[in-house]
Amino acid sequence: MRDLSMHVLDIAQNSIKAKAKLVAVAFVMDGNGKLVFSVQDDGCGMTPEFLSRVTDPFTTSRTTRKVGLGIPMLKQSAEMCGGDFGIESEVGVGTTIHASFDTRNIDCIPMGDICDSLLTLVMLNPDQPEFLFQATSPTAEASFDTRQLREVLGGVPLNEPDVIAWMKESIEEEFKPILEVS
Repeated sequence: MRDLSMHVLDIAQNSIKAKAKLVAVAFVMDGNGKLVFSVQDDGCGMTPEFLSRVTDPFTTSRTTRKVGLGIPMLKQSAEMCGGDFGIESEVGVGTTIHASFDTRNIDCIPMGDICDSLLTLVMLNPDQPEFLFQATSPTAEASFDTRQLREVLGGVPLNEPDVIAWMKESIEEEFKPILEVS
């Protein structure tokens, strides 16, 4: 993965495949350049046996290939810049993945366009699951919840062009000031 935004898409896609009804993506940026990224879902979860092997690139739930690089590469990206990685999962409850990054470390991968990645998740999955995006820093916080948006729109599809344009503007306005690393 070239940047963190690609990891966001990959991990959220895992949640979608796990039949999650809600996927919560969160970013917490502290004042010292530490970024914690997490994805929490209420999907099918993993057995303890599978969970113990999930960071091995030769462990995957896919039947079309024998490697699964997303989670191992996220772990590697976090650890190579002085961050850490963790995953918790329970069958029938869901999964939480979190990774921290020292964004000031020379080995930290670029952020990429996280706002576009968040918008892409909603555009490509306009009916389900629901998404909750949150970001916090010492000076700001942002939240975007498709459940609230659906309530306001009253049946207008989330992949309607005017809705997409509004979501893009809203996500960028709220999240860019928090997630841009200088």
